[in-house]
Amino acid sequence: MSGGAVIVERDGAIATVTLSSPGRLNALDKAMWAQLGAAMGSLGGDDSLRCIVLRGAGDKAFAAGADIAEFHTERANSKQARAYSQGGIGWMHAVAECRHPTVALIQGACVGGGLLVASQCDLRICNQSARFGVPVKNLGLTESYDELRAMMRVIGAAAALEILLEGRIWGAREAYEKRLVSRVVPDAGVVEEAYATARRIAEGAPLVARWHKKFVRRLLDPRPLSEQERDEGYACFDTEDFRIGVAAFLAKKKPDFAGR
Repeated sequence: MSGGAVIVERDGAIATVTLSSPGRLNALDKAMWAQLGAAMGSLGGDDSLRCIVLRGAGDKAFAAGADIAEFHTERANSKQARAYSQGGIGWMHAVAECRHPTVALIQGACVGGGLLVASQCDLRICNQSARFGVPVKNLGLTESYDELRAMMRVIGAAAALEILLEGRIWGAREAYEKRLVSRVVPDAGVVEEAYATARRIAEGAPLVARWHKKFVRRLLDPRPLSEQERDEGYACFDTEDFRIGVAAFLAKKKPDFAGR
């Protein structure tokens, strides 16, 4: 057993979800995938929350992919692999579909399944020492369609194919150029920058943040918008937060949003 766990901590309106697998660079085993999905589902239903920071324990890795040690018991053949992957994709989708804004704090290795998890966050901030890659070709493995879709949503088809065919490990600057990360920060300042970002998000109107996440996701769908969906684009004008924000602006004060 890896002894891995997903740890949830709370500081006011900001939650931290930490992937912790001592001795395995935070590699995710089946139990950790399930814990991650449960944690994100629970946090997503908490209206008092305004931002989630997702990170790995320590500064050596965000997550070094899947726990290869359990392959011989959990993914020894195609039938087992399909069942495992379908469960894992569901847990990964819990990150992408969370109502609250999410910030991935990436230090060190972010490879394989770790890269897929980070790619589901809304913002990804890494340190200069961060390293990325999906070297599954060296294991004789493919990424499933759902896993590929998750990666391509962020970096596009050409970059995804380059990453998978070469299987090399690359650095923070290239991750930024590939649009995988939003920001590259010196090692000593990356934790503070990630949490400063979370605080800036948390200071905004929470309903607006949730709407913007919903709207951006919906606009990636090529189907025409319905009239009901278009109307929702103006629903903010009926909220208490709109009145709070405008009044604070006119009074030259910092708004204290109620989330209503």
